Amino acid sequence: MMKMRVWLSILVILSVSLLIFSPFAFAKPLKVGFIDAYSGPASVYSNDVVDAFKLEMDKVNAAGGIQGRQVEILKRDSKFKVDLSLGHAKEMIMRENVDILAGTISSSVALAISNLALKEKVPFFVTFAKSQAITAEKGHRYVFGIAENTTMAGKAAAAIMAKKPYKRYLIAGDDYEYGHALAESTWEKIKEINPDAELMSQTWWKVGEPDFTPYITAISSAKPDMVILALGGRNLVPFLKAAKATGFADRFPIWTHTATELSNLRALGKDAPLNTVGTSNYHFYYPETPANKNFVKEFEAAYKRKPAVGALYGYLAARYIIEGYQKAGKVDSEKLIDAIEGMTVDSPVGKVTLRAYDHQALLPMFLGVTASDPAYPDFLIAKDIVTVPGAELVLSVEEVKKLRGE
Repeated sequence: MMKMRVWLSILVILSVSLLIFSPFAFAKPLKVGFIDAYSGPASVYSNDVVDAFKLEMDKVNAAGGIQGRQVEILKRDSKFKVDLSLGHAKEMIMRENVDILAGTISSSVALAISNLALKEKVPFFVTFAKSQAITAEKGHRYVFGIAENTTMAGKAAAAIMAKKPYKRYLIAGDDYEYGHALAESTWEKIKEINPDAELMSQTWWKVGEPDFTPYITAISSAKPDMVILALGGRNLVPFLKAAKATGFADRFPIWTHTATELSNLRALGKDAPLNTVGTSNYHFYYPETPANKNFVKEFEAAYKRKPAVGALYGYLAARYIIEGYQKAGKVDSEKLIDAIEGMTVDSPVGKVTLRAYDHQALLPMFLGVTASDPAYPDFLIAKDIVTVPGAELVLSVEEVKKLRGE
């Protein structure tokens, strides 16, 4: 009995020693720094991104991590300020020694951090910002566009609208980079498909505009056949509320990107107008595939809410990183980039490829109209959904090269 106890003690000591001196026992964490708007109205979009990203990384950590390293997620609030965000990015690179940067919903912030990522050679996954410039004219080796861009959104909407009996169009929207880029890409494609289309006028207001009534009155007086609303997240919900309250949405067909997206429809609730045409990359109820249903189930179990479009972006960023490091065989930035260029991963919306040349994710676009559904009494959903493949929406490689002056 004594000998058995001695042998057991020796085995315990050996086991502990093996654990202590294991090459992975003291492996430093693999750090991912998220910079995004985690306070204020934009948080309804950005929190889904990091939550879905964490959900994937939690599963990887439970299985031993990436190349034996646990993934650690650091968060910093951008508050939509470029200088503050750049400060966060520098601190994360210089002090925290992050392996990867991720975020942000603001295109201005994303472009500023992208320049820093290029200088410091740190991979930067842009998870929500939609400026075409991020992966096109200002793209480079270290930046990746996970969300759709303004060109993709505009082309998807135009492909549908140009086939309708609309001739007189009016553009209205937020007077900043995203609004103008979205409107321009949409109108250019409409005019290409339907040369007889006429742009009556353009109306622009500042981001955060408190009163849309005068603008709605002016647009109504013009009597367009179709209104292209180039709205960002902060103005979309209040404008659509005003559009319903004034009856504007009942009198004129409206398209705006993300009008059918859950984050906005959940915020609008009973104030959402019916029959608004919208585009989005993700719906928790569509497509009705096992992959999407399982994703929704896992997300709801973890966070007690249904996933919105940001959750898809967070999921995709996580999968590219996880599978990229697996393919690379080690935690090395250059090998990661080489590994994920052209990589295709499975997702809730099907297979999504990260194009090798410009690092743009080829996301499908779902175009539908807002409608009520008894299964979801608290918010509207999208009905009559038409799917446009991502490969049909992006600029060609030749077009991107031209924008880059190559």
